[in-house]
Amino acid sequence: MASAGLNKWIVSGNLGADAQMKTIDLRNGEKAQVAEATLYVRSPRNRDESFTVSLSIWEKSAAWRKLPYLKKGSLIICTGNLEPSPYISSNGNVPKAGLSMTVLDIDLDIVRDGGDNDSDESLSAA
Repeated sequence: MASAGLNKWIVSGNLGADAQMKTIDLRNGEKAQVAEATLYVRSPRNRDESFTVSLSIWEKSAAWRKLPYLKKGSLIICTGNLEPSPYISSNGNVPKAGLSMTVLDIDLDIVRDGGDNDSDESLSAA
């Protein structure tokens, strides 16, 4: 198998909020569901530095099965296609380098239960 044009990335981080579902109209006139979330990735060298990755999780993907577990604060590992998505910050109109990922699969590391006690539960295999 040739790897020409292969765009496969793996990134891990914490979810900034629960995944939000949307229904969108496709070019062919059909409708599809997509979940959107933001992943906060910390730098391994400096914990104060971090960046975000906008996640899109399409129905019928392997990642779609994991949606019930995608709660704010959960530590997850995403595999997917990464694309740049530059933007202008609202604070000072500074150009920023954003990243967007179409998620193919998700591994659950530490999942938040979504309750008020904010306890962690580890999942061995999802």
